[in-house]
Amino acid sequence: MKKRIGDYLVIVLGLAIIAFAVRTLIAPNQIVQGGVSGLAIVIYYLSEIPISVSNLVINVLLILIGIRILGKEFIIKTLVCVTILSGFFEVFSAIPPLTNDRILASLFGGIIYGLGIGLTLIKGSSSGGTDIAGRITQHFFPYMSIGKLLLFIDGLVIFWGYIVFRDLSLVMYGIITLFVSTFSIDFLMKTLNVSKIVFVISEKGDLIVEKLIATSGRGVTIINVTGAYTNQKKLMLMCVLKEYEIPEFQKKVDEIDKEAFMVFSESQQIVGNGFRLYK
Repeated sequence: MKKRIGDYLVIVLGLAIIAFAVRTLIAPNQIVQGGVSGLAIVIYYLSEIPISVSNLVINVLLILIGIRILGKEFIIKTLVCVTILSGFFEVFSAIPPLTNDRILASLFGGIIYGLGIGLTLIKGSSSGGTDIAGRITQHFFPYMSIGKLLLFIDGLVIFWGYIVFRDLSLVMYGIITLFVSTFSIDFLMKTLNVSKIVFVISEKGDLIVEKLIATSGRGVTIINVTGAYTNQKKLMLMCVLKEYEIPEFQKKVDEIDKEAFMVFSESQQIVGNGFRLYK
């Protein structure tokens, strides 16, 4: 229950960050970065319909179209997230623009927007928008990758922004925001997937194993090794840890053997046994 509540809080935080980026940086500068939020920005400047309203209506229409394709669980979760996101759009509409410099708005808007999207994705949720459209399209054209589909759809939205505003520079700012947000999402995902592999060589390997098993939630693999110079047999322990677990791990090993030889190696991706792959 605590984990589920924590996941929901992260999703809500991600949605709040998305709305903050759109309402305080992207929308005030007429930057169309793609997606339903970009479409809502164009509609706002055409008809003054609030971004929160058009975002909700467009997403509901997409959900109704794809309700049989996407599945009940995905639809319910997405609908809840879209409703919350539209609420945040309305809340942050009261905050004045953070900057009128479109370059700064494109860069920082993209970074913040991507961070918000990434937080929702790592918890298996969706903020709706082109994600729904891409999944629906992929159902009918399964040979096409979801990434290319989303890029194509976002490109259409940016092109429509050019048709409405008749300003090529706005298209360029939109492309900058799109690429920066994509980089921000990828950076967050890669950072969360990075873990450490620790190798410990010690003459007191048995005692270290007992200590770690008794006080740590991580498993330990024992490998018999022989020193090439001394021809002395020892135990090498292998353990996989998250970055924040390393100081405590090192402290526990030092309590048993201050002469233990430890090697820390970075791993890009570890799946299973308490480790989750963020996609």
